[in-house]
Amino acid sequence: MTSLRQPVETAKKYVRELILPSQPLAPKWNAENVIFRKNPKWNYIDNCMMTALLMLYESTGNEELLAYTERFIRAYMDGEGNIPTLVFSDYNLDNINGGKNLIKLYQLTGNEAYLSAAEKLVSGQLDKQPRLDCGNFWHKAIYPRQIWLDGTYMALPFMAGCSALKDEPKYLDDVCMQLKNIRDIMRDKDSGLYHHGYDETRSMCWADPDTGLSDEFWLRSMGWLCAALADLSEMFPEKKLFSDMLGDLLTALMRTANDDGTLMQLPARPELSGNYPETSGTLLFAYSALKSFRLGICGSSIGLAGEKALSAVSEKFISNDSSGVPVLRNICLMAGLGSGRDGSAEYYLSEKIVENDAKGIAPFLMACNELIRR
Repeated sequence: MTSLRQPVETAKKYVRELILPSQPLAPKWNAENVIFRKNPKWNYIDNCMMTALLMLYESTGNEELLAYTERFIRAYMDGEGNIPTLVFSDYNLDNINGGKNLIKLYQLTGNEAYLSAAEKLVSGQLDKQPRLDCGNFWHKAIYPRQIWLDGTYMALPFMAGCSALKDEPKYLDDVCMQLKNIRDIMRDKDSGLYHHGYDETRSMCWADPDTGLSDEFWLRSMGWLCAALADLSEMFPEKKLFSDMLGDLLTALMRTANDDGTLMQLPARPELSGNYPETSGTLLFAYSALKSFRLGICGSSIGLAGEKALSAVSEKFISNDSSGVPVLRNICLMAGLGSGRDGSAEYYLSEKIVENDAKGIAPFLMACNELIRR
């Protein structure tokens, strides 16, 4: 395994030039807020960046990273642990992603407000989250009786963290149950890849009338699943479900990789006109592969595939702008199912491609952190 200096140096530059200078209520890395002129609110995108910073803090001891993360998170919550811009009744799993950061900040600082905020995410939303007949969470209230792979990363590691923090086995048992269902329902037995969505009513325009599954395998959704499984494997190494699912999916994704190590927006459709190397999903794969190698879950071939993916993105898709700030390209801004999004290959290839969004930068920092930890 080689030492990759350039990505780590670029990660340091991102922190110095883009992240720390950003004001919490107007972060420079949230492309959705900028493009759609959204008012600042608690969201999963910014919390992905805070997760990456906390990982880097624990590896490097750089107190600036902890101080900035606290300042950022506290801009969205009050001293009692309330998050005013979060609406529990939306039952949006994306909003749970930041719970990991609340638990980590409580563990690092002892500040009870972070614990209170984390507990409110559970009592205010997760304990009441609507479920499919199989037991899994709805992805959002506006997407009833649907599972999206994205939700695994957004909610399940936080639930597992609550289980460990509160010594509540029921939350970990719930996580295992939901992942088993996802494996049994959404994994393609031939390729080992996972369908993006499942509709148990089979009524959505994108749902197969027999299986309820969406047609395509979307890279970033599988990247979120990989990252969730990697984090869960680190938290609970004794749970073979997590490591077995992770190793299986990483191997399946590695088979689809381009010669340079990158992965395509639609990994199973390399021949399709308009398909392209998508960096956020490639970096989630790199992070999960490097982490799985460090944890001893996968062998050197997976670790090398992670290195190769990270190196290719660093060399081919990151350059400095005129002021010296790194710019990461080829990030799919968003993709979903329903509301005019029919789940077709053409749909996934039509979504906007942006630069320097946290959905790409955060997994880049997370993957670089695995090199630092090495």
